[in-house]
Amino acid sequence: MQQHRIVVLGAGYAGAGAAGRLARRLHRDDVRITLVNAEPDFVERVRLHQLATGHDLARRPLRDLFAGTGVEVRIARVTAVDADRKEVTLTTGDGDGAGDGAGVLPYDTLVYALGSGWDDRGVPGAAAHADQIASRPGALRLRGRLAALAAGRPVVVVGGGLTGLEAATEIAETRPDLAVTLVVRGGLGAEFSPRGRAHLRRVTARLGITVREHTEVTAVGEDRVTTADGTALPAAVTLWTTGFAVHPIAKATTLEVSDTGRIIVDGTLRAASHPDVYAVGDAALVEGAGGRPLRMSCASGLPMSWQAADAIAARLTGGRMPHVSFRYVNRCVSLGRREALIQYVTADDRAVRAALTGRTAARYKELVCKGAAWSVAHPTFGLPGGHRRTTAA
Repeated sequence: MQQHRIVVLGAGYAGAGAAGRLARRLHRDDVRITLVNAEPDFVERVRLHQLATGHDLARRPLRDLFAGTGVEVRIARVTAVDADRKEVTLTTGDGDGAGDGAGVLPYDTLVYALGSGWDDRGVPGAAAHADQIASRPGALRLRGRLAALAAGRPVVVVGGGLTGLEAATEIAETRPDLAVTLVVRGGLGAEFSPRGRAHLRRVTARLGITVREHTEVTAVGEDRVTTADGTALPAAVTLWTTGFAVHPIAKATTLEVSDTGRIIVDGTLRAASHPDVYAVGDAALVEGAGGRPLRMSCASGLPMSWQAADAIAARLTGGRMPHVSFRYVNRCVSLGRREALIQYVTADDRAVRAALTGRTAARYKELVCKGAAWSVAHPTFGLPGGHRRTTAA
């Protein structure tokens, strides 16, 4: 019997999690699982603010993570997806001969997990002059720039979401000799509870961070950022953290996507327009509790990967179709190495009064980060059963 070809694009939390779970759920004699990623390592995206500030993170080679699982790791960059012909076009990882070579990779089932990158939102000068930590190369570039700054030099972090908060506090704690400014379009910690907001103010004040609330950046220069009221803020380094934009490839295909380029899927993460394609992670537009779209995060991506993998396995083996209710429990934000904020939320991600702060919260956040990486390496922990034989190729 011909092997059913499953191709997973992207080895972030969602893609790597899906590949590992599929390998556990399906018999390797029946399926061939190929995981495609541009970089040879699994990158802990939730720790890139640490990497940027000089912390050394352990490397996690994908081939080591998937050794013995039957998952074939292919280091290559995806340049196109033909969802009608069921083919993926690849090129080498970075154009210098590295990677596993270019070519066309056919599939029977595709798991699209190419994720997202930073979003400059079309602000003049942001793409040319600002740094980002949405990728490992971006974090390493920022690391070098911060290390080269002399004492007293100004650093401006634009964006008051989780990434901006983590980056600003990490920089200020690691380099207290720098003048760090956090520019927030709304109020500081507006999405948190009163207790959470008060804690943010205490921590940013203690770290010497200047917070400019209700401020919009309209331009980024080589040595400054300009706000909507015409104020020029000096910036030897500008870090842009205003949100994420999905990988553009999906929008260039015949897949049905939203206006932001996220793939429209059903409750099993199956593409609405192409039943042989599944989308997980930031690339998928998934409805959560209360009808609200799931936010881009590993907290969303890992449960998506499990649901998609289990649905694929069920359809191939004739098993029972799984159903996962996507809901949130908390939002975790690091505030340097010794502080954190764990904001408890409703199922649809709205803040409640309860929040955990201080060193206990920092230890909790560290466990969350370690747990997310562990889940990628152990995607079947606690699952009943073993490999199942497919009923159709």
